This record gives sequence, C-alpha cells and structure tokens, in this order.
Amino acid sequence: QVQLVESGGGLVQPGGSLRLSCAASGSIFSINAMGWYRQAPGKQRELVARITSGGITNYVDSVKGRFTISRDNAKNTVFLQMNSLKPEDTAVYYCNAEGRYSSSFSQFSSWGQGTQVTVSS
Repeated sequence: QVQLVESGGGLVQPGGSLRLSCAASGSIFSINAMGWYRQAPGKQRELVARITSGGITNYVDSVKGRFTISRDNAKNTVFLQMNSLKPEDTAVYYCNAEGRYSSSFSQFSSWGQGTQVTVSS
C-alpha cells in the first residue's frame, strides 16, 4: 500500500498565499509523477498541476503564473505554492502519486484524503 498525507490547507483572503505539502510512504519502488487535483462543490475534479520525476511540470491554465509545483524526490514529497489566490480557487485539493510498488513492481495511482482551501474575505 501507498499512503499520501496532505497538509497546508486553510482559510486565506483573496490575494493571499498558501503552501500545500503531500508526503508519500509505504511500499514504494519508484514514483513517476505527483500531482495536485481539486474539486469544488458541484464540479468535477480537475488537474491543477503535475510534476514528473524528471521535473517536467504542467498546469491548468487558470493557475499559470500563480501556482508553482515542486517535489523532493528523496522524500517522496510534493509541494504546491499558491500565490495570488482567488475565490474561484476554493476547493478540496487532492494529492496524487503514480509509481510502482516495491513488492511487485506493478503500477499504482494513489490519492490523499484531501485538504480544504477556502479563499474568502
């Protein structure tokens, strides 16, 4: 099994910043990519940002220039620095990791429990 533990969500005013963290642990041989998704009430879950083990990143257009994803490969941890937050960024943010198990080398895609981000004055 692979467990993902997220932290860093909360309430922030428009224009403010938050930093999310997600640490993966368990039977991990390798992690190919880690990402952040979000789901607002009444909406589908969407990819916010993703980063590969080689450092290649991609972002949804609505966060480009405001959010930065990074990772510490040695610690199987991914971060999302969110600046210039807007009310429309309000959502539950989920961490995802894709990789291979150490026991079987089969692939996995695991999710965190989610952390609430609320942008409001």
